Amino acid sequence: MAGRRLTMAEAISEAFAQEMERDPNVFIMGEDVGVYGGIFGATKGLIEKFGPERVMDTPISETGFIGAAIGAAAAGMRPVAELMFVDFFGVCMDQIYNHLAKNTYMSGGNVRLPVVITTAIGGGYNDAAQHSQCLYGVFAHVPGLKVVVPSNAYDAKGLLIEAIRDDNPVLYMFHKGIMGLPWMAYFEGSTTEVPEEPYTIPFGQARVVREGKDLTIVTLSQMVHKAVLAADILAKEGIEAEILDLRTLVPLDREAVLTSVAKTGRLLVADEDYLGFGLTGEIAAIVGEHLDRIALRAPIKRLGVPNVPIPYSRPLEQFAIPQVEHIVAAAKETMQGRVASGGRV
Repeated sequence: MAGRRLTMAEAISEAFAQEMERDPNVFIMGEDVGVYGGIFGATKGLIEKFGPERVMDTPISETGFIGAAIGAAAAGMRPVAELMFVDFFGVCMDQIYNHLAKNTYMSGGNVRLPVVITTAIGGGYNDAAQHSQCLYGVFAHVPGLKVVVPSNAYDAKGLLIEAIRDDNPVLYMFHKGIMGLPWMAYFEGSTTEVPEEPYTIPFGQARVVREGKDLTIVTLSQMVHKAVLAADILAKEGIEAEILDLRTLVPLDREAVLTSVAKTGRLLVADEDYLGFGLTGEIAAIVGEHLDRIALRAPIKRLGVPNVPIPYSRPLEQFAIPQVEHIVAAAKETMQGRVASGGRV
């Protein structure tokens, strides 16, 4: 159907349904994924189609059901386990980073673990320090895990189908603020046209959201939509920003980053994860290691959450999490920056 538009939640649910119809080994487990349809709508309507044996509500025991997913995958199934909030990973991290991430390697490739862990990330709606983090940098740091972070409905469906079909463990992380939920304010740019038929988007292929010549903004997830709004403001002042949506952190499209920065000569990394030891530093390092092919015209600028817990207070939360105005200000600072010695730092 031409012009059919879905929210991210609808696109994710459709991807699940199509893969479960295609492959009887695919099943979903997690807290409130069944009758409730997932608290962020990602599994809405699935239990009615596939029943409680393939859409299983679990006890509040992340260690238990993620461990069960690992065992099911080792036995030939293709489980999806929803970790309701990424902030809850601490109670089951041993299962994730010591077993899910490593057992294929430790078995010499004899054990495949095609597990998808879906989880909600991000703040912006006053849910405080234990329900508002992104933390994808934590999982990207662990060898053996693929990390997927879509920013819109079209990508959400294609990347999820790719994740379910992948023979490796995948962390699939959706931002609550772009799911299109009626009870939560969200960025409308995340609701897009989505084909009815199944399709995949290969991992490790970033997308140029907007072309520009003056400045590259590397970002992902909800921050993509903030960057687009910031770019509209910057364009009125004669600054043409290029926006790169990474889509996946592992694998990471390093070449897309380098190509864009080589074109513009300026880099701003805008992120909703913590600033310290995270994505912003990784992207900056990649560019810094390739100054033989990139002539920087300004120092690299990093924008992220300061290393403090996400505040509950709305003004403090909006101060801590980068907003449109923060991206605009950082872009202007980058445009005013200078690098000595012929564009080298």
